[in-house]
Parts: sequence; structure tokens; C-alpha cells
Amino acid sequence: MAHSLDIDLLRSFAAVAETGALSRAAERVSRSQAALSMQMKRLEDLVAQPLLRRTGRGVSLTVQGERLLVHARRILSAHDDALAELSGRSLTGTLRIGCPDDYAQAFLPALLRGFAPRHPAAAIAVVCAATPRLEERWQRGGLDLALVSVARSAEGEILRHEDLVWVAPRGAPAAWPDPLPLALGDPDTLDHRAARAALDKAGRPYRIAYASGSLSGLLAVTRSEQAVAVLTRAAVPPDLRILTRSSGLPALPRIGLTIRMDGAHATPLTRAFAAHVRSVLPAL
Repeated sequence: MAHSLDIDLLRSFAAVAETGALSRAAERVSRSQAALSMQMKRLEDLVAQPLLRRTGRGVSLTVQGERLLVHARRILSAHDDALAELSGRSLTGTLRIGCPDDYAQAFLPALLRGFAPRHPAAAIAVVCAATPRLEERWQRGGLDLALVSVARSAEGEILRHEDLVWVAPRGAPAAWPDPLPLALGDPDTLDHRAARAALDKAGRPYRIAYASGSLSGLLAVTRSEQAVAVLTRAAVPPDLRILTRSSGLPALPRIGLTIRMDGAHATPLTRAFAAHVRSVLPAL
């Protein structure tokens, strides 16, 4: 007997994977927790694989669950796009997106190119700021969705990991003087804190030559050869170079990229863009 993957099962499974808790996922898909648990059991029986692992803090995905999630997001995205196009129900409204400057430069063009043409009646407003400022604005209800940086060890959904790297002009000297001049983001950002923690641990003297939430400002100072900056690897422009361990600078950590969205009150437009991001961003 042939089997097929039911759209409702996949949508519920994606909600469980993204929230990490059956209770929150049940609210998102408007089902009781008992009904959602039965759906997950049906899905596991259908694929003949364990998909979820119960933990003290909620649920996490097994290896098989991670594999299914990749396919589920693609299937759901294609299903929703086809339904909207064939029914003539292109999504409308205004979508307020928050995105840090470096991610806006590295990922946002591709994300919008893949989404905006399918929903031409939608208006998209983009706010670029450091993650702490976006978090504050999202908490106040000023954003529908925000792409933000989190520590690699953070709980919850991580869509993509990025390396933090030391950056300098291509023509700058290999060795920098002490104290090392730094161009960093706002003091409460991950790049700022990670750079100082790594240098403190290594015992390397440094001074903050420039600190700002503006990526263009950080790049200007770096290009002037006045300071070393810290960026995500994907955001390093071609005229700057990544400093390797041979430069004498300590290793920096990886960070995660995740979505902030109120799943219980999100509009169809917000949900559609979130699904698009989850489907496309990991592969960019």
C-alpha cells in the first residue's frame, strides 16, 4: 500500500521542530496538545522512524527528524505557493522585517528575490540594526519578524551558523601593535563581547578605537587601516581580508542565526516569509 506525507502532519511537525515544545506548537497550529501528540505518532508510524526525542525541557529532533524537517519545509513552501498562485490569493499587507546590517548585506537580497515576486501586492519594510536593538523593537511590537544573532549554545531553532572573524584591509601590516585597536559593534552585541573575551583570555592588550551599530562605520574605520574589526564570515567584503591564526589573534566563536516571531499572532504574510526564510537561508 502506497504511503503519502500529509500536509497537516508536516505543518504540525514543523511547528514542533521550530518551537521545541508540544504546548507551544499546539497553540501555533490551533490543536490540543493531545491531538498534536497523536499527529506526531502517526507521522512516525508513517515514516517508520523515530522523529522526536523527549527531554526535560521539551522535545528535540532525532537525526531522522532533522532530515525530514528539510523536506517538510520545502514541501510546505511549494504547497503554499501553489495554493496561493492557483487560487489567486497572493498575500497582501505590510511585513516589517528586522535584520542586522551584516545579514542584510549577505542574505537579504536573495531572500527577497525569492519571496517578493510571488507576493507582489505585499509591502515589505526593512529595519537594519544591531541584534539587541532589533530584539527590543520586536518585543515592543514594532517588528513582525526579526532575524537575529544568538550564541551558538542558545536553545531553540538555529537556522544557520556563522563564524566570527577578525578583519583588516588587504594592504595592512601582518602584525598589529599593542594595544590592538578594535572597531566593534555596540557593547552588548555578540561580536563586541566575543572579541573582548577572546583577547582577555589570550592576555592580548587592546583598545576600543571605534564602537557602533553601523556596519558602514565599522567598515570605514577598518578600510582606513585604523583598527581591526570583527564580522561574520559571510559579510566580509572582497576588499578586506580575514586574519588567520598566524596573525597572533585568538580564535573567535561561531554564532547562530534565528527568527523572532510571535507564532500565535503572526499574519499569513509573516508566516509565509518565515517559512520561506527557513527553507532558503540554510542553503545560502
